[in-house]
Amino acid sequence: MSQTIILDEKLAIGCKVAELRKAGDEEGAMRLMKTVPMPPYLAKVMKEKVGPDYLISGGWNLSEAEFGPDWISR
Repeated sequence: MSQTIILDEKLAIGCKVAELRKAGDEEGAMRLMKTVPMPPYLAKVMKEKVGPDYLISGGWNLSEAEFGPDWISR
């Protein structure tokens, strides 16, 4: 899959998230936002600041944030 397609999909989801927030559906917006793969730099910062349990139990898409086996628990 090309980067352009991935970027276009992320942009489309971001627009839908904005629509949901504008409509007052913060819960739906957050649920949808969690489907977008979290960038590695953000996953690393989030792990350091709020802990790995937040990322794991929160249902975030960490498919792009892999730093090797068991990175989240190290």
